[in-house]
Amino acid sequence: MDYRLAITAAPETVPAGTSLMLLHPSTGETDRVDTDFFKTDTDHLFILSTRTTAREVKQKLDHYDVDASKAVILDTLSIERGYSRRSSSNVRYVPSPEDLDGMIDAIQTFLEGHDGKLRISIDSVTEMAYYSNEQRTVNAIERIVSLIDRHDAVGLFHVAASVHSDSVVDEFSELFDGSIHLNDDGSVSCDF
Repeated sequence: MDYRLAITAAPETVPAGTSLMLLHPSTGETDRVDTDFFKTDTDHLFILSTRTTAREVKQKLDHYDVDASKAVILDTLSIERGYSRRSSSNVRYVPSPEDLDGMIDAIQTFLEGHDGKLRISIDSVTEMAYYSNEQRTVNAIERIVSLIDRHDAVGLFHVAASVHSDSVVDEFSELFDGSIHLNDDGSVSCDF
């Protein structure tokens, strides 16, 4: 099974089990690439957000005309920040953005509970490393990549290039099948 990608400069399709790194200069510019990834060839979508709350993720989906009924959102911020939470069938929570095991469990539950073409978005690896540490994050990403491969899904993992040293970016990139580079000028290049 192949998945179509609607991302400039990327291959037209990637095989099931593919995990991609989105290397970007700032978080604001990632929405276009991220939502293009969501909209194409997707039966169900899981969005792990360590950068924004579920409410903000829903606003992004609405703004970019992504079918939110296909999405499960994992909010890692609201409980820790004391925000009100509205439970629903497509919003899940973990107690804090440090709860990497809870995040992995939620992804596994999603993958085991859905059929068809499944996409996973991790926004962002950089924030995961900020809240826990880089080595714990590398270990968590390895586990998530393995789940994506085992369940024939595809994944897009956000990494802010300027926050990490070159050696850490290199270590992250080794975990993925390819990388999408969102450049400062808004252009996109890929390395597969």
